[in-house]
Amino acid sequence: FVGNSTYLDDHGPPPQKVLPFPSQVVYNRVGKCGSRTVVLLLRILSEKHGFNLVTSDIHNKTRLTKNEQMELIKNISTAEQPYLFTRHVHFLNFSRFGGDQPVYINIIRDPVNRFLSNYFFRRFGDWRGEQNHMIRTPSMRQEERYLDINVCILENYPECSNPRLFYIIPYFCGQHPRCREPGEWALERAKLNVNENFLLVGILEELEDVLLLLERFLPHYFKDVLSIYKNPEHRKLGNLTVTVKKTVPSPEAIQILYQRMRYEYEFYYYVKEQFHLLKRKFGLKSHIRKPRPRPEFFIPSPLETEEPIDDEEDDEKWLEDIYKR
Repeated sequence: FVGNSTYLDDHGPPPQKVLPFPSQVVYNRVGKCGSRTVVLLLRILSEKHGFNLVTSDIHNKTRLTKNEQMELIKNISTAEQPYLFTRHVHFLNFSRFGGDQPVYINIIRDPVNRFLSNYFFRRFGDWRGEQNHMIRTPSMRQEERYLDINVCILENYPECSNPRLFYIIPYFCGQHPRCREPGEWALERAKLNVNENFLLVGILEELEDVLLLLERFLPHYFKDVLSIYKNPEHRKLGNLTVTVKKTVPSPEAIQILYQRMRYEYEFYYYVKEQFHLLKRKFGLKSHIRKPRPRPEFFIPSPLETEEPIDDEEDDEKWLEDIYKR
C-alpha cells in the first residue's frame, strides 16, 4: 500500500557523507617557523572548504605525560571529520594508543634564524603591538629583556646553549624522554618519523612552494591557498607577524650557535633535501646554491617558483602510496 511506504522503502538508507581522503590531518606546528601565517590561511580555508579546523589555546606545553597524550589523542580522534588539528606539540604516536594515525604536515626553517626570531619575539613581540611581549613574558626582568644576543651566546647563558637550542628535532622525534637529548638517537628517530608519518615537511624559505605542494596533496584543505596568500590584503596581515628589533649576532657568535646546533642542522638539511626531491617530482625547480661554510641567514623573501620541468613519474600513484602508509 503506497500510502504507508517509507523513505527507506523507496530510496534505501539516507546517503552517508563521503569524506575526502585523508580526512584526519595534524599540523604540529614548530614555533617561529611561519605557523601564524599558515594558521591565518587555514582559518580562511576552513570557511571556504568546510573542513573542521581544530586549534588549541595551549602554546607552551609541547611535552606530555602518557595520560596527557592519551587524553589529547582521544580528543583529536573524536573531532568531526574532515579535520585539521593544529598545536605546538611534539609528535604524537596515535597508533601506540590504538587510534588511527593521522597524516602529519609541518614546516621548519634555518635553525639559527628560528632561534633568533624566537629570542627577539619573546622580548619585543611583533608589529601587532609592541606591548604584546609584556603580556607574553611579564616576569622577564629588564636586564634579561635587553640582554645583548652576543653576550647571551658567548657567555653561555642557558637560553643560548643546549638543551634550549635543541628545539626542532623533538617536534619530529616525539614524546620519548630521549627525544629531548641532543644526539644521534633523537636525530635518527626524527628522520624516520618524517619518512613514515609526515606527508610533507616544507621549509619556510620556500613557503610558496610549500603551499603549492599542500594544494596538490591536500586539495580539500588547501585549494586556492597560494592565491589567498598572494592577495595584498592577506600580505598586510602577514606583515603584522614579523618580529621587531631583530639584530644580527657577530660572525663569531653565529659560528658558536652553528656548532651547538649541529644536530638541528643535520636534520634541517635532510628535510631540505627531501623537500627538493619532492619539488622535482612535481615539476618545481629548486634554486641550488653551493654550500657555504656556514648557513646563509636572513633570507629576504620566499624564493620564486620557476617553470615546471617534465617528469615521467606517475604522481597520482605516488600520492596513493603515501596515503596507504
